[in-house]
Amino acid sequence: MSEKFTKSMARNIYYGGSAFFFLLLLALTFDTHTALPDRDNRQNLTEQVAMGKMLWEKNDCIGCHTLLGEGAYFAPELGNVYKRFGNSTEAIMGFIKSRPKDGIPGRRSMPQFNFNDDELAAIAAFLKYVSEVKTANDWPPNVQG
Repeated sequence: MSEKFTKSMARNIYYGGSAFFFLLLLALTFDTHTALPDRDNRQNLTEQVAMGKMLWEKNDCIGCHTLLGEGAYFAPELGNVYKRFGNSTEAIMGFIKSRPKDGIPGRRSMPQFNFNDDELAAIAAFLKYVSEVKTANDWPPNVQG
């Protein structure tokens, strides 16, 4: 390139690049909005599921667990825990309820939160709801989470 780089050339590159990336943003936004209805799970969203989500946040469950790949990696992924427990909310409730008061000495374990039956049902409903979310690439990749 033997010619000199001019202000006019710089301006053209700036405006051309801006137009290109703006059009790319519009195309990706359109693609996202057309894909979302296929992955929507709002028809299963109930008051109980919302209460379970609130308890999930209040007790900082994501501080130990991952949920659909987001969160800490201290404890198992819970995006498919409903399927792991045989599609049973009762099994999830029983597992949470059976946690020892002070944990298991010498190993990491989930604490006992002393939830009442309504709270246990709400958390189980929330985990069932999460397991029914249609994720990209079928996350989590295996049954164990």
